[in-house]
Amino acid sequence: MPTCYAALDDRLLVIEDDDWMARERPVAHSLECVAAAPERPERVFVGTVDAGLQCSTDGGDSWTTGLDTGDRVTAVTVSPHDPGVIWAGTEPSRVYRSIDGGDSWSERPGLQSLPSASRWSFPPRPDTHHVRWIAVDPADPDRLYVAIEAGALVRTDDAGESWEDHPDGARRDNHTLGTHPDAPERVYTAAGDGYAESRDRGDTWSFPQSGLDHRYVWGLAVGADPDDVVVSAATGARDAHSTEGESSVYRRTDDGWERAMSGLPDPDGLARAVLAAHDGQFYALTNHGLFASDDGRAWSALGLAWPDEYRQLPRGLAVV
Repeated sequence: MPTCYAALDDRLLVIEDDDWMARERPVAHSLECVAAAPERPERVFVGTVDAGLQCSTDGGDSWTTGLDTGDRVTAVTVSPHDPGVIWAGTEPSRVYRSIDGGDSWSERPGLQSLPSASRWSFPPRPDTHHVRWIAVDPADPDRLYVAIEAGALVRTDDAGESWEDHPDGARRDNHTLGTHPDAPERVYTAAGDGYAESRDRGDTWSFPQSGLDHRYVWGLAVGADPDDVVVSAATGARDAHSTEGESSVYRRTDDGWERAMSGLPDPDGLARAVLAAHDGQFYALTNHGLFASDDGRAWSALGLAWPDEYRQLPRGLAVV
C-alpha cells in the first residue's frame, strides 16, 4: 500500500492510502526535493535551501540533519540497488554519496572540473548552478546520470571517481531524469529545452516532440512499460513555476504525445506537476492536489480538496 511524500515549498505532507488524508510532518521550510525507497518506506530524505539534507527514520515524525555543507541540497536519490546508498546534489553543483544510510557523506570529486562547467548557469541566480536530478542506472550501481541546471547532463561509470562530460546532442536544461529496469540502456529527460531520450545510456539522443505543444518540460515518470511515459510541460519557465501560470500533462503514444488532462485541474492556474510512478500507477502532485492514474490518460484526485495553504509550487514527490 503506497505512502506518498509530497514536498511543497514550505512543508512536507505524508499521504497514505488508508484515507488519503494529507498529514503535515515537522521539517525545515524552503524544501527542494524528497526521496524514499520501497524497501524502507518509513525512511525519508528531504533537501532544503538552508537546513541541509534532513533525514527521518519514522515517516517524518522526527528528523536529524544528514548532509550539511552550508549549500542548498537540490537533489536526493536512494539507490535502487542498495537502500543504504544515498546520493545527494547541491548548489553549487556537487555530488555526495552515503553508503551507510545517510549517517556519513563523502563528496565525489571533480564535477566542476569538467570542460562544460564554465557555461553552467542557473538563470534566476546566474552566478551559480546546481544538481537538479540524480538517476542511478538500474543495471549498474556505479553508473549515474546527473542533471545540471542549467548547462549539462553528465555521467559516471565508477560511482563518481571520474566524470564524463556532456555528450553531444544531449539537452542542457535538464530537470528530471528517468530510467527503467526492463530497459536499462534507456535514459529519459524532461528539460527546459524539450523532451529527449537515449537508447544507448546517453551516448546518442532522439527528440520526439510531435504533439508536445509545450516545450518547457519539467516532470517525468516512466510506468510499468518502458514506453509508458508521462511528462508535465509549460510554454516557458514563468508559467511552469507560477501558481497563476498554465501547464499541461502529456502522455507518450505511438504517434507522438497527447494531452492527458482528464480529471486534472484546468491548465490555467496549474503549475507544472511533479510526477512519479509506482506499482503500475502514475501520480501527479500539483498546486491543486495529488492525483493518480492507471494509464496516464485519466486522473482522479486522492483525498479531500486541497486547502488554500497547500496551493503552492510542488517541489518533489516520492511514492513508496
